[in-house]
Amino acid sequence: MRSNEDSTYTIALGGNPNVGKSTVFNELTGLRQHTGNWSGKTVENARGYCKHNGRTCTIVDLPGCYSLISHSAEEESARDYICSGDADAVVIVCDATCLERSMNLVLQTMAIAANVVVCVNLMDEAKKKRIHIDLDAISERLGIPVVGTAARGKKGLDALMDAVERVAGMPKHAALYAQYPKNSQTQDDIAAAIAHTAADICREAVWLEDADYRRRDFKIDRILTGKWTAFPIMVLALLGVFWLTIVGANYPSQALGDFLFRAEDYLMAFVEWVGIPQFLCDMLVLGVYRVVAWVVAVMLPPMAIFFPLFTLLEDAGVLPRIAFNLDKCFKKCCACGKQALTMCMGFGCNAVGVVGCRIIDSPRERLIAIITNSFVPCNGRFPTLTAVISMFFIGATVGIGSSILSAAILTAVIMLGVMMTFAVSKILSKTMLKGMPSSFVLELPPYRKPQIGKVMVRSMLDRTLFVLGRAVSVAAPAGLVIWLMANICIGNTTILAHCAGFLDPFARTLGLDGIILLAFILGFPANEIVIPIIIMAYMASGSLTELSSLTALKQLLTANGWTWVTAMSVMLFSLMHWPCSTTCLTIKKETQSLKWTLVAIAIPTVVGMAVCFAFASVARLIGML
Repeated sequence: MRSNEDSTYTIALGGNPNVGKSTVFNELTGLRQHTGNWSGKTVENARGYCKHNGRTCTIVDLPGCYSLISHSAEEESARDYICSGDADAVVIVCDATCLERSMNLVLQTMAIAANVVVCVNLMDEAKKKRIHIDLDAISERLGIPVVGTAARGKKGLDALMDAVERVAGMPKHAALYAQYPKNSQTQDDIAAAIAHTAADICREAVWLEDADYRRRDFKIDRILTGKWTAFPIMVLALLGVFWLTIVGANYPSQALGDFLFRAEDYLMAFVEWVGIPQFLCDMLVLGVYRVVAWVVAVMLPPMAIFFPLFTLLEDAGVLPRIAFNLDKCFKKCCACGKQALTMCMGFGCNAVGVVGCRIIDSPRERLIAIITNSFVPCNGRFPTLTAVISMFFIGATVGIGSSILSAAILTAVIMLGVMMTFAVSKILSKTMLKGMPSSFVLELPPYRKPQIGKVMVRSMLDRTLFVLGRAVSVAAPAGLVIWLMANICIGNTTILAHCAGFLDPFARTLGLDGIILLAFILGFPANEIVIPIIIMAYMASGSLTELSSLTALKQLLTANGWTWVTAMSVMLFSLMHWPCSTTCLTIKKETQSLKWTLVAIAIPTVVGMAVCFAFASVARLIGML
């Protein structure tokens, strides 16, 4: 064992998905490593530090995996790190409520690594389900320390670190090898021997007071994953999330907008006091600041509601059931079932969804998921969709009935996006990206009471502020460009008006006009600024403008030729057009290919234009346009 004078030792933290491994990591290090309820949520090795008995420990959180036999990026990453010998101790986190499954990974790890410690986590849940585990018997059988923990309650973690300290740096044991058949040569033989040993250990050390302790979970699963109930419940859950987001975000958005735009006056006074020329003052305050303020006011409240709701569904174990239900749909499209997970991530932010595609092992299927992710509307497109729905399809009134109808229409629009995801995935899998769908293991975790406090903190820090910061970083330069186009004239016409006039003939064929299409183009850095650009262009003002109510906004739009056909075309194009700049940069980074980045931009754009053209053509034929 290393002396106490050594400043640090390294601990590798491994385990199956959904055993609380990231929770153990978080509690030991104080980091907020995001915890997920599906395989592959942690794809890269996260690192953190903790102190125990005066010694600093580096803890490496390995990807969750079921096996070290490399069939996926997660398994390969975990296996390679354990085999590298960089870790002084390897801790395998197990699920106390399903120990036999976790024990397979323990035995595989012991076959290739020295100094293994078993952490039997979720002991509190095992106690509730009246599952009894003889940790000493398991430790004696394996010849290594076995420690019980309840990481969410911070119980047993000191004992775990004591055990780690005892084994770190000690010679490799040889207890396990005697348990394998001497003639095991093939991988299948070894796997069978490991499974037999795991079952034997758990048979001796685990007993149940109630063999049907999962009866309640099975009953709920029959409803949430049933043939006739799964999809209606999924749609209702989506409807509920959007209704709460729409209703909950209205007043905070208005209050935040009022505060930020009042602050604009003080900022303008300050820059004038400093002595900055008026042209630069207007450019910085009315251009850059006003666009950033608008993005923050529009994005922050919905994200602060949507992301926690989404995470609560994940924490409770509902989200993996949704992925399970969608798996067959993606299989029929010759795509990977994991695409259901990345598609769900895209509801919050398409860039996050693209990054999440790393969990898909097949390069072909990963590209399909990346290319089609933008068919799911991100949080930035919700303001445009909800505003248009409220004005032209339910009226600008405020009330429970109108908000429910608004959420229902929004859900229908999003389901159209999901259908387009299926259709385009199918087309890609039969043309540019041919191949057979791969299989994957998706665990349906037990239903748990969500940790509301941690969910709120995690959602705000890991998702809301991260996405908001990225949106602001691209909105600031966009504000500068928009202001310049609206204030620099060629002849007696601004550059903005010239560009809108140039685009108008083509835009009319899509059921739009030149200003609307230009607003989507200028909204490339952040979709949230599409409506403000439209308002600014119609009012011929030199900066982004917000009207006092949806009624006033509808009057402005109808005065400039909008009808319900225009509104529907705007919604369809908002649903299906090029990804935002942040998502495009993320696609380039993930694919390392300009070709596939351009394809990911072109496909939703072409599809969106084709759908809008078809809708507008039908409207013309029946005399509605």
